[in-house]
Amino acid sequence: MTLKSIIYENGKLEILDQLLLPSQSQYIEVKGVEDGWRAIHKMHVRGAPAIAIVGCLSLAVEIQPEVFTDKKILRQEVEGKLNYLVSARPTAVNMKLAADELISLVNALDKDELVSAEQMKKKFLGAIETMLEKDIADNRAIGDAGANAVLSHCSGDSMVRILTHCNTGTLATAGYGTALGVIRSLHSLGRLEHVYCTETRPYNQGARLTAYELVHDKIPATLVCDSMVSALMRARSITAVVVGADRVATNGDTANKIGTYQIAVVAKHHGVLFYVAAPFTSIDFSIPSGEHIVIEERPEREMSHVADHRIAAPGINCWNPAFDVTPANLITGIITEKGVFSPSELAKHLKTGSDYPHS
Repeated sequence: MTLKSIIYENGKLEILDQLLLPSQSQYIEVKGVEDGWRAIHKMHVRGAPAIAIVGCLSLAVEIQPEVFTDKKILRQEVEGKLNYLVSARPTAVNMKLAADELISLVNALDKDELVSAEQMKKKFLGAIETMLEKDIADNRAIGDAGANAVLSHCSGDSMVRILTHCNTGTLATAGYGTALGVIRSLHSLGRLEHVYCTETRPYNQGARLTAYELVHDKIPATLVCDSMVSALMRARSITAVVVGADRVATNGDTANKIGTYQIAVVAKHHGVLFYVAAPFTSIDFSIPSGEHIVIEERPEREMSHVADHRIAAPGINCWNPAFDVTPANLITGIITEKGVFSPSELAKHLKTGSDYPHS
């Protein structure tokens, strides 16, 4: 049975509640923008691509039953609510880019005198629904490109061992996944020997979500503590690290789940390939480097408690950034649906406008 984290049918939107996994598989209905904002902010849904899709679909289900006779009112409603959704988790660039794209669309439709208010709504809803289909196709392309990139460093038909961090699979996207998509593609090629996934403290996305997906797909895998990565690389022959991204700067600096940076440092020391897998929309060409990426800070309780049980000493202060930034010089390549870029090629792309890697 195919695992689905987002179900959108006949104008109804449901999401798999990731806070309850792996003990319960329960769907939440998202009836509008307030539900969407809350689901994103409270991390019932997470992962930059999924955040964008759920955010935009929450607006779609809200305006679908509404009747508009004034295009200006529709445009203003769309602009205001999309900008509100961006604020739910600001580090994830995909929601901002999707919002900007949809706002540009409604502005263009508003100016087109041949388009009525209802036609404008229909075209807007169609654009959102296309995003859902495109994400799945893009993820499969990312998976195949990443598998080929990893295997290009291997001799003959040798098997590979992959380490991944956080959750970048079906639960973080519309389906298949980014970094986990690369793992799925390697598995389908019969070249994957084993996957190691980190627990990903403090929210345990690796232990709860990635492990759930790997078990579901019967992919050979082992869970390790975040603090075991150095020992793992010394004791096992890890072929590559493949992680996701919430935002990539023009120079290749990459913001991803907290703990990614230290894995990249350890990978560099051990000579292990380090790949970032993300849709091209995760690359933010408006910022030159990672220093300009806003890092979300999460509530202390996410560190001090597991569910309702306190594990930290009462009175201790907690610092809980959700992301860190991995410098581009630690990254082997950035895997996108358009191909695999070295970090330096992103800046060349900005200058040339080419959609594909130069090498």
